[in-house]
Amino acid sequence: MKKQINVVGAIIVKNGKILCAQRGYDKSLAGFWEFPGGKIESGETPIQALKREIQEELLFDISDNLEEFVSTSYEYEFGVVNLTTFICHIKKGEPTLTEHIAIKWLKQDELEQIEWAAADMPTVSKLRLMESL
Repeated sequence: MKKQINVVGAIIVKNGKILCAQRGYDKSLAGFWEFPGGKIESGETPIQALKREIQEELLFDISDNLEEFVSTSYEYEFGVVNLTTFICHIKKGEPTLTEHIAIKWLKQDELEQIEWAAADMPTVSKLRLMESL
C-alpha cells in the first residue's frame, strides 16, 4: 500500500483573482502549479496546518473564516496525496516567495492556462464551474 500524504491547499482570493504558486525545481512535481499549502503535521487540524504553511511558505496571514471547498485524492508514484482545499483571503501581509519560484493571480476562467499538479486539477475544475468567488 502506498504512503498516504494528507495535505491542505489555499484558494486565496483577492480582487476576484486566485493566487497560483509554481513549485520549485528542487521539489517533487517541480515546475507544476499548485494552490499553496502543505502537509498536515501530527496533532494539527487542517486549518491550523494551512495557516502555518501559508505563513512559512509565503510570509503572510490568511483570514480566520476558511471555507472548505473540496477534498480529493490522487495517486502519484511517491504516494497518495489526499488534498483538502479551502477558500480564504489575506488577513495581513502580501505574498513573498520563499519556496515557490513564481506566483500568479488568475481569474477563474484563466486557471487552465497553466500546468497544474494532478492533485489540484479537481479543485481547478470545480472553480471553473462556479459563477464567481
